Amino acid sequence: MRRLLFLLALPALHAADWPQFLGPKRDARAAADEPALPASFAREPEALWKKSAGSGFAGPVVSGGKLILFHREGGDMTTEALDARTGAVLWRSVYVTDYVDSFGFDNGPRAVPAIADGRVLTHGPEGRVTALDLATGRELWAYDTAAKAGSEQGFFGRAPSPLVIGEKVFIAAGGEIGGQPAGVIALDVKTGAPVWHCADDEAGYASPAHEGNHLLCWMRNRLWLLDAPSGRVLHSLPLRSRMDASVNAATPVPCGGGRWFVSAGYGVGANLFEITSKQELKEVWSRQDALDCHYATPVFHDGHLYGFHGRQETGMKLRCIRLSDGATAWEAPDNLPGGTLLLVKDRLLIVTEQGELWIVPATPERFEKSMSVQILRAGHRSHAAYADGVLHARDSEQLVAVPLR
Repeated sequence: MRRLLFLLALPALHAADWPQFLGPKRDARAAADEPALPASFAREPEALWKKSAGSGFAGPVVSGGKLILFHREGGDMTTEALDARTGAVLWRSVYVTDYVDSFGFDNGPRAVPAIADGRVLTHGPEGRVTALDLATGRELWAYDTAAKAGSEQGFFGRAPSPLVIGEKVFIAAGGEIGGQPAGVIALDVKTGAPVWHCADDEAGYASPAHEGNHLLCWMRNRLWLLDAPSGRVLHSLPLRSRMDASVNAATPVPCGGGRWFVSAGYGVGANLFEITSKQELKEVWSRQDALDCHYATPVFHDGHLYGFHGRQETGMKLRCIRLSDGATAWEAPDNLPGGTLLLVKDRLLIVTEQGELWIVPATPERFEKSMSVQILRAGHRSHAAYADGVLHARDSEQLVAVPLR
């Protein structure tokens, strides 16, 4: 009760948002107007509120004081809007699904929703793209990529998170429309009507990323550079493991100056590309055993990359590597199943698969764990959200809101 009264007594400040996968600019960085984290905490932070959550690996998003949770309850794919400060449910929207994971892994959604232009965009594992009114939860339109574009389920269902740029929402669907490639589909964000489609490739698990008009999509077989307004293919190059069971899951990371870091396990390794004046992808360097990301997208900060290296099955290590050449600056001693991370100013917030929250300074000088606290159950790998000084994270049973400011 005291925590609730504290929240209600707070002044009505502008709340920084986390409106999509990997945050405001899709680079795992908190909004620029988020205050820095304290150097130390007098006591371990406690959850402001908790809420039960269904199955799935879709992390939460936050915009305008509303938190959106996309999860599965029985046969329903459920989208809920919560008050981000109290956890109170504002509205619920559901649709019936018959999706079954091919490997019995999890039958819930994987893709993180996107909030844009007063709409909530979701991408279910069965291939349904849905637009909901942010204020009321009313369904505005739906587009079935499986029925209309032949999007295939793959190993673990449709997973790429939707990306909204202007009046378009981009979906890595991996299909075809009218006999033409539809690996990537641009839909009108207001109506759901297809605007363009291109890229002859299957969907992977990495989500589309962008910088300006450049759309970078890492699909099952190739890395694609597209012109976002027109859908014109600018360039593509092969980038995948020869192993059939491999997956490309970590989303490409923008590193400034047209440079992109792209990484996967299964022998793909770490790769740095740059976009040339000819609108082509050029390899700057490629290294094995540098920062091989199984599923979690790394963070770029001040000339270095921070992320989890190695396979989930055999254990991962948190590493810092130099962007210029991929050399390792440090490696944490802890061996973990894995985790996800985001950046607040110069501090990393890391949620491990063991359910711990770590705070680690983002410096290449050394690894230092400023704080470690248990906030979740073990065995989950969804990406967290950070908005208005609060970390929102979920496991297989509940969503928690942990204040860090």
